[in-house]
Amino acid sequence: MEDKFYTIDQVAKILGMHHKTIRKFITEGKLWANKVGKQWRISGHDLSVFMEKNSVNINNKEAKEQENAEFSTKEGALNTVKQKINVSTVIDINEVDIDQYMRISNTLIAIMNCKDPNMGNSTINMKYYEQENRLRVMLWGSVKFTEEMLSTISLLTEPTNL
Repeated sequence: MEDKFYTIDQVAKILGMHHKTIRKFITEGKLWANKVGKQWRISGHDLSVFMEKNSVNINNKEAKEQENAEFSTKEGALNTVKQKINVSTVIDINEVDIDQYMRISNTLIAIMNCKDPNMGNSTINMKYYEQENRLRVMLWGSVKFTEEMLSTISLLTEPTNL
């Protein structure tokens, strides 16, 4: 469910709720969504977080099967093994100018785009606060993914001794 974006109607169907209820959750800030044009899109990760926080069960059998199909093998067949542990973390990197921000964010995005099977359904979000010269990186995923990304961030932010 993590790699996909859903419409309000799709989320309503997955959760067995009315679309107006989903809109209300978005308006109240209970369900995180992004506006694309005139329509709302809910990421699989945000839907999962919402379901965990609110103890919501999936009422749609098809959606349950899709949620369980987290990882695909090299041949493209679905593997229904779920990660036992997922980690979320927030990293604040201070004293980062715009050029450093671009270098760090481009590198991290390139790593995410490599489609390494070890990444699973991991996600990364970044926000740069230009006035504060601060970069906030939010990670969610397996322990291995988080460990590798923290190591990469550490390397990218090490002061150079030139």
